Amino acid sequence: MNVLRRFIWGTAMRSEVVLTALKLRSGYGGKPVLQGIDMDVRAGEIVAVIGRNGVGKSTLMRTLIGLLPPTEGSIVFKGQDVSALVAHRRARLGIGYVPQGRDVFPRMSVEENLKVGEMIGGKVGPDDYKRVYATFPILAERRSQQAGTMSGGQQQQLAIGRVMISKPSLILLDEPSEGIQPSIVQDIARTIVDLNRRTNVTIVFVEQNLDMIRAMAQRCYVMDKGRIVAALTPADLDDREVVRRHLAV
Repeated sequence: MNVLRRFIWGTAMRSEVVLTALKLRSGYGGKPVLQGIDMDVRAGEIVAVIGRNGVGKSTLMRTLIGLLPPTEGSIVFKGQDVSALVAHRRARLGIGYVPQGRDVFPRMSVEENLKVGEMIGGKVGPDDYKRVYATFPILAERRSQQAGTMSGGQQQQLAIGRVMISKPSLILLDEPSEGIQPSIVQDIARTIVDLNRRTNVTIVFVEQNLDMIRAMAQRCYVMDKGRIVAALTPADLDDREVVRRHLAV
């Protein structure tokens, strides 16, 4: 795993930059949260954003997808400045977003939830559903079940599958381990890593679960008080105590 992570990271670092945040600032109701974020993500990378609660990680994700407008700075996706675009327009460009808490539609079936993903844009056909069901077999088994009656882990798979339907080139995941039992967390981590290897989809995820970070991330940005304060390489990720220490920044 360690050698493979370094190989994949080395390959990704030769790829083009697909997402850049430059001096990015945003917040809520005039209260600043992000204090000038600078970050780059290359095609095919899996990058974690880590740090303790309340440092601005979810605010960063909401700003990158367009649910919060930046007050300063810029966001560039595949060479296009998307800073002024609303969330659905960024989604149509190829940015998928799975929010903290998943936000599936509880009274709709699995299949109906997946159909919502079609609204993001792009041509969707039967093969796209087959691809999602092959990635998450439990969704195929439960396609007629109401999403609200599923476990937290199953709902997380559904939320990721709903984003996958539109074939994004970048997926933003906010706390994918939240409310999920440990054994399912590892299953989801393995599935996401496999998806990345098979499709080269770029993934940025916010997480505090140490095991999930080490299982998925090729490198990490560490946040504190609305700023990026450190960057962890594959070698750093191999040291459990180094990652644990940065989660407590």
